[in-house]
Amino acid sequence: MVKLWVKTLQTTYNASGAAAAARQGNVVMIVDVIDMSTTSEAVLEAGAITVLGASPDNNTVPVTVNPEKIGYFAGKKALKHDTTVIVAAEPRLIQNEEDRLKEIQQVLKGIERAGAELEEVVPNIGREVVELADFANKIVVVVSPSGGTAYDAAYNYGAPEVITGTIARTNNMNGSFAARVAAERAIEKALKLKRGITVVAASSNSMEDVQACQYICQEIINNGFLKMD
Repeated sequence: MVKLWVKTLQTTYNASGAAAAARQGNVVMIVDVIDMSTTSEAVLEAGAITVLGASPDNNTVPVTVNPEKIGYFAGKKALKHDTTVIVAAEPRLIQNEEDRLKEIQQVLKGIERAGAELEEVVPNIGREVVELADFANKIVVVVSPSGGTAYDAAYNYGAPEVITGTIARTNNMNGSFAARVAAERAIEKALKLKRGITVVAASSNSMEDVQACQYICQEIINNGFLKMD
């Protein structure tokens, strides 16, 4: 008996929703417009190899997260590509470097355990982050209490792929084009892996995230993902 792959598209929110989507075996897209997924899009534009998300050390959520594991994975990817790791973290104010370091010790521990080099820690400020470091050919980890934590949860609950998307303007794209890029990214991964797609609003309290999910889902539908082959 041949098991047919049924294409599915759904939305959810928060780290708990991301974990549930991962358990379903879906490709999980994290949408955190202010600022995790916008930072992610900006650094990918700037040539980053991979962007991962992680929870801050002292963030309490009703699902399991493991930022050290994310840091270790980032470090191993950096070694594979003979490059370094850059971490973007909260708080966003540029001068608050000491506070940023306090919340990312588990990620840093993972990077160190992998034997990789941490190049720099920068604030998670969206598209302007590319003015603070050279992201070309680097591995990037964005540590944040909403998008980073949702990504962390999806990864640790076994999602076949965790990606990000935004509808915010970046340095090279306006918002509608960024949404189309996000939709195409999700479709490409889903078709390759033969999985459904779940678009996750990083925070149910953020109308920017909730509406962005709806917009990206519409782009996915417009792209014909749900049509029968």
